[in-house]
Amino acid sequence: MPPSTDLPLPSPEEAAHSARLLAALRAEIAREGPLDFARYMERVLYAPGLGYYSAGRTKFGAAGDFTTAPELGAVFARCVARALAPALGRGRTFLELGAGSGAFAAAALAEWDRLGALPDEYLVLDTSADLRERQAATLETRVPALAGRVRWLDAPPSAPWRGALFANEVVDALPVRQFCWRGADGLFERAVDATPDGGLRMVERVADAPMRAAFARAIDDPATLPVPYVSEVAPQLGAWFAAVAGALADGVALFFDYGYPRAEYYLPQRATGTVVCHYRHRAHADPLWMPGLSDVTAFVDFTALAEAGHAAGFLPACYASQAQFLFATGLSEVGDTGAIDDVAMRLALAQEIRMLTLPGEMGERFKALAFLRGFDAARLPWLAIDQGHRL
Repeated sequence: MPPSTDLPLPSPEEAAHSARLLAALRAEIAREGPLDFARYMERVLYAPGLGYYSAGRTKFGAAGDFTTAPELGAVFARCVARALAPALGRGRTFLELGAGSGAFAAAALAEWDRLGALPDEYLVLDTSADLRERQAATLETRVPALAGRVRWLDAPPSAPWRGALFANEVVDALPVRQFCWRGADGLFERAVDATPDGGLRMVERVADAPMRAAFARAIDDPATLPVPYVSEVAPQLGAWFAAVAGALADGVALFFDYGYPRAEYYLPQRATGTVVCHYRHRAHADPLWMPGLSDVTAFVDFTALAEAGHAAGFLPACYASQAQFLFATGLSEVGDTGAIDDVAMRLALAQEIRMLTLPGEMGERFKALAFLRGFDAARLPWLAIDQGHRL
């Protein structure tokens, strides 16, 4: 049964797909022992042909499991395109990590075309063959004259390049390790084991040295935490940042995601951690339920992301809420409904802007973090909204 009565039951085809992934997970556990949570998360999201992002079911939009900012309409992409236009144009490249349905790419390319800032090349790094096909179809439908600028990559660029890198809701899907602090009993790592009845369960084992070190960096005073206290660390973040952005020699790297600065991430009231799963537009808290059918994510520690960028040779230049970013990068013009005669279109645009900016929607829960390397900050006036002191 679903972990919540609010979740719809999967179809027989979905259940069969999950059963195949479950069998693969149990076979790996039989060979290797319990999987640390990062390995489990990697498998359920990215296992070839079986993981959530590797299989063919629709993920984004009304027919999927969640809606991202670019899926609401063109406002988000147009504001981001305007913000990054000074770093683009002739001789420059744009790289998007995880391009979703292709909605962002289509809207951004159209905006740069209007602004005279089209990059020579639009690169997409996305491992899902199914999503690549959907992205290509979106581009051919919405911007056929510009679709030829887009090229898909199997790995990040290795040669130095200039331009801009963009990732929306990508960092939250990086595998995390989970810990459990049990006070006088010490620190434990959470792992996934097989059960005798054919399922999965969460188990704990004494934390290893890397986990203890990560815990010490994240938690100033464990005595302030309730017992037990469960949360996450992202051990791959530094290596991942260096891998995807390391060759960007001159430009801007911009990330959007939901999360907190470290001082707000590991608060006592977050005693069950931040891992959240999405299935058919409903959130639930059981990452072991029907593996492969739910998106499994963790909120982003933006302080850790800033540290990862700095270690890779980038300058963290602007941390702000999504609402602050959009208002600073042209929302008043992009979202102007005054020239729209059609009432339904005007109402749809107003609803899109509310979803993107209201505190109870995406406006405050989502944050933007921009990095610079070899690029003149004076060319990006929106950097003035920086709230980096919060990191």
